[in-house]
Amino acid sequence: MTAAQFRGKVCLLTGATRGIGRAAADALARTGMTLVLVGRDSARVKETVAAVRATSGNADVEGLVADLSLAAEVRRLAAEVRARYPRLDVLVNNAGAIFTRRAETAEGIEKTMALNHLGYFVLTLELLDLLKRSAPSRVVNVASEAHRGMRLDFGDLENRKSYSGLRVYGQSKLMNVLFTRELAHRLEGTGVTANSLHPGVVATGFGRNTPGLFRTLVGIAAPFMTTPEKGAETLVYLATSAEVDGVSGKYFSKCREVRPSPAAQDPEAARKLWEATEQLVAVRTAAA
Repeated sequence: MTAAQFRGKVCLLTGATRGIGRAAADALARTGMTLVLVGRDSARVKETVAAVRATSGNADVEGLVADLSLAAEVRRLAAEVRARYPRLDVLVNNAGAIFTRRAETAEGIEKTMALNHLGYFVLTLELLDLLKRSAPSRVVNVASEAHRGMRLDFGDLENRKSYSGLRVYGQSKLMNVLFTRELAHRLEGTGVTANSLHPGVVATGFGRNTPGLFRTLVGIAAPFMTTPEKGAETLVYLATSAEVDGVSGKYFSKCREVRPSPAAQDPEAARKLWEATEQLVAVRTAAA
């Protein structure tokens, strides 16, 4: 697509203030579209908006603040987006984290699942009508190769029985791929596409806020990781490239479609996860 084709289009990017999201913000802003950056820290969001405007020359870069681990906050964010923007052409779900110790949000949901999966799920569903009215439009979900080798225990999706930060993170990334698959299926014929991606093993601030051995390992591995700019390439490709017009329900790495794990291709698991997530969000947020 040319710069002229992006004028008037709106893209919402979560997790935009650091790492892959920050690098993607620069690249997406340079297209000339209206770019809405979401982060949880107000000061950091303001700093990022100012920096992206300066580096891209695009004045139509705006910021919104929300804690995407809380469904109530996600819904508030979505309501603000619907009120402020008449259209939404691209939704990029990128915000995520790893937690080495099990913890729950104020809504009583395990934190990794709440941020990495429920945040994607609730925000996308809350904005679906706007995406449909803006079609052709796109949903881009940042997943990871960490999904490989993972399985979901539908009797214990929140890992109450046992907890390992790396395993639970990998399961949340499997959820991202399965969610994308089921979303694409449900959106057939609407003009809205949904794809997921692996950004690469990227040297960012990811994992640096966790204590103990994992933080140490991240520090040791950092020199061998790719840059945030390289990590953002597939995200930007799926958000903007004409090569993926109409492509939906796929998983990408290095700007190419690749096969996810067998578990991530299971249509029954994708359906069950969707239904379990709907029930979890409805029950927990109603009680919060």
